[in-house]
This record gives sequence, structure tokens and C-alpha cells, in this order.
Amino acid sequence: MARFASSTRDIPATSVVPRHVAIIMDGNGRWARKRLLPRFAGHRRGVETVRATVRACLERGIEYLTLFAFSSENWRRPEEEVSLLMQLFVRALREEVTKLDRNGVRLRVIGDLSRFEPDLRALIDVSEQRTATNTRLVLTVAANYGGRWDILQAVNRLLTSEPERRGELTESDLAPHLAMHYAPEPDLFIRTGGEQRISNFLLWQLAYSEIYFTDVLWPEFDSKAFDAALQSYQQRERRFGRTSEQVTATSPVASPPTGTRLDA
Repeated sequence: MARFASSTRDIPATSVVPRHVAIIMDGNGRWARKRLLPRFAGHRRGVETVRATVRACLERGIEYLTLFAFSSENWRRPEEEVSLLMQLFVRALREEVTKLDRNGVRLRVIGDLSRFEPDLRALIDVSEQRTATNTRLVLTVAANYGGRWDILQAVNRLLTSEPERRGELTESDLAPHLAMHYAPEPDLFIRTGGEQRISNFLLWQLAYSEIYFTDVLWPEFDSKAFDAALQSYQQRERRFGRTSEQVTATSPVASPPTGTRLDA
């Protein structure tokens, strides 16, 4: 399995199109409230936006899409809402995996899955195995995930496997034990819904990501809104600690890849 370098140790390759996009999908409840609908209606509509965003990534040549679906702090929400979210997760897995597989999308789910019901964990496992050989896009769903949990579980795994390394650990030692060890760090982080914080999401991996906040609520985050985020990214200068002159001298001109369509 490929191992990706840390952006605080090495300068990653960059291109016009971000290789990895991570998104906090915020605003489902407010979208529903504006329409005098129950909050769950917003979550249901949000699944349609996920489908459209996967399609947009395939068409634009993005290789990794990571979505924050349920945080470790979301258990604090009303019990009824949490239960409905779990049901929606099950339904989405059952209805979408066939299409993902047909279109070459690999599904991965990260987070502390031990708190989920056995049937849901089994469904996640089956879905991951079914799509394991796909290479067009890696879709990662973060569920019962927290950035601090991720770092702590990585440290515990490392110390369990190499206890003699205490006091001598490096970034390179820890990286393979992080939940997203299989993916490059996000080039672009998007949060919809108007809030401007990262909410315990990918704390390690977002160290040098470009950050884009938008007031657009997640159910309304269409291809036009997505392209606005990509255009903002394309206007950024990714220096990784260097000067503008160094970036100009070493950066080749990149062209966006040819887009592809998602089958119905």
C-alpha cells in the first residue's frame, strides 16, 4: 500500500485540480428549518448532494474525496436524530454501493466503528470489500470520527507494535497508523453552511490544506458551488514554507485532466 509524505517534512506535488478534497457537510438542519421541515429531511436531501459531489469529482479528475458524515461529538444530538442518521447511513450504503462499484469508486469508512450496531459494521465491511479494487476515486466517509481520537489511536497502535521506540518517534513512524494513511493529505478543505472552524476533523492531515468556507448550505451545494471552491483553490499559492519566488521557479504549469461522466 502506498505511503504518502507529510507536508511538514516534504513538499508535495500540486496541480490545478486538487488531488484530495475533504468536506464538512454542514447546514442540513438549517436547510430543513428554512422550509419548515423536520431536520431529518435536510439530512435526506444531503445524501443527494453527496451523490452529486461524487459525480463532480469523477468528472473533474479528483482522486480522493473525504466526507465528514458523523463526528464523535454528534452523539450529543437528540437520540431520535442520531437513530434516524444511523438508519440513513444503512439505507445509503445499501442503495449507493452498487453504483459506486459500477463507476470505479472505492469506499472506505474511517472512525471508531465499535459504537455502531453489528449489522451496520457488517454492512460497512461488505461495502468496503466489494469496492476494494476500484481506482477511479477513493470516497472516504468519516463516521464517529474525531481528529484527536485519530492521533491517539495512531500513537497507541505504534507503541503497541514498537514499544522500544518510546521517546524516539517521528512523523514518519506515526503516519502509517493514522486512519487515512492510504491517502495524500487534503489539498482543499471545504466547509459548507457558514461556520468557520474545522470541528475536530483531520487535525493531523489538514496541516497545509487550503481552507474554503462557504455560506451555501450542504443540500444546496451544487456543481456551481463546488466549482467556485475549486476556482478559489486555483488562485492560491501553495508555498509550504517557501517564498513566492521559490514557488515560481520550481512549479511547472499543470493542466486539468479530462473529465469523465458518472453512469446513472
